Amino acid sequence: MLLDLYYLMALMAIIFIIFFIIKILREYERGVIFFLGRFQTVKGPGLIIVIPPIQQMVRVDLRTRVLDVPTQDVISRDNVSVKVNAVVYYRVVDPEKAIIQVEQFHTATSQLAQTTLRSVLGQHELDEMLSEREKLNSDIQQILDKQTDAWGIKVANVEIKHVDLDESMVRAIAKQAEAERMRRAKIIAAEGELQASHKLTEAASILHTQPDAITLRYLQTMVDMSHEHNQTIFFPFPIEMVKAAQKIAEGGE
Repeated sequence: MLLDLYYLMALMAIIFIIFFIIKILREYERGVIFFLGRFQTVKGPGLIIVIPPIQQMVRVDLRTRVLDVPTQDVISRDNVSVKVNAVVYYRVVDPEKAIIQVEQFHTATSQLAQTTLRSVLGQHELDEMLSEREKLNSDIQQILDKQTDAWGIKVANVEIKHVDLDESMVRAIAKQAEAERMRRAKIIAAEGELQASHKLTEAASILHTQPDAITLRYLQTMVDMSHEHNQTIFFPFPIEMVKAAQKIAEGGE
């Protein structure tokens, strides 16, 4: 009977060791060990031994986390109110700092991302928010990464997901875009007219110095008109008569 009691106590001791002393950490986990309340070391992955109550362990996940930044009301530099939300990708690179230097690093990173988003976007105009999103993402990422470095956190990427505008502002932007398209169309048409006028001037100069070229142009026009399917009746007029008329006119002068 006494022997059975010893076996039972030994079994309970083994169970105690297994569940309270031996810890298993996965490949992406680290254990921050405290000895009598003081930081001792960082262990893992694999099987480690923690002796309670003189040692305590805090698990830290090293995988990249996705932080969804809630929608923020932002006033742009040109006084336009917009609603912006974003997503932040970060991970813990120093478990010791992540546990000791800040309380609840996930919440702290979320709050910092919200304030940084409002601060950075408030320094830019609406057009820059819509057209230079990659640059804004990079600026926010660099600021967050610099500020969270003391917490042992690496901000890998920041992406602005949506920039929502009021209906009145959407209509105003549509009108502005339409006016811009009309302006460009008029400029292109004017440039085309200018280029055409230069070419016509060059052609007139060549035809004036080469009388035979006028005859060739005259014949080409006759050929083109004969191929057209229309009801126009064309009576050829000899070019020699035109030249004679020119000479008479010049003699009369």
